[in-house]
Amino acid sequence: MLHGEAIEALIVGGGAVAARKARALLAAGAHVRIVATELGADMRALAESHERLHLEQRPYSDGDVGSAQLVIAATSDRAVNRRVADDGHAAHRLVNVADDPARGNCRTTATHRAGELVIGISAGGVPNAAARIRDSLAARFDDRYGSAVASLASLRRRLIDAGTPDAWHRAASALIDDDFCERVEGGTIESEADRWR
Repeated sequence: MLHGEAIEALIVGGGAVAARKARALLAAGAHVRIVATELGADMRALAESHERLHLEQRPYSDGDVGSAQLVIAATSDRAVNRRVADDGHAAHRLVNVADDPARGNCRTTATHRAGELVIGISAGGVPNAAARIRDSLAARFDDRYGSAVASLASLRRRLIDAGTPDAWHRAASALIDDDFCERVEGGTIESEADRWR
């Protein structure tokens, strides 16, 4: 849950895992630099469609961490991944290691987005399980929830900006109760929120 626009990330690796991580960071607005000896087709395609992605096809070297706040080791070589992680830790950066999550100090999640609703799943270093759980949740928490969250966020901002935070607390208590999901799925939550405007 990082604000990507303020993030510079280094990903070491050019395969499918690195491309998946780059895609998520780019979607969040981050600037991403890739250092890899081999660049897969997915990574090359990403580079063609994103000006915030910079590719450097070469081996990882000392100093590559540079100013990156987030360092991701995603090569197929465990020794290189350890070296990248060690360099990231030495520079006091956020470090994610694809093949050894415990070596890092942060993990990525399998993420579902429906508008401003974001659900992140972590499954103890088993990404396929996290993806299955995410997909199952996504089937229920779809665009109806994205719309409902947007409507509630707008109402909250309006009431608080008007200097009536107590009105927001009353509205939230009435709207976000035990029946919230039923009302979202039944399509009534937005009309109920309109009554508080």
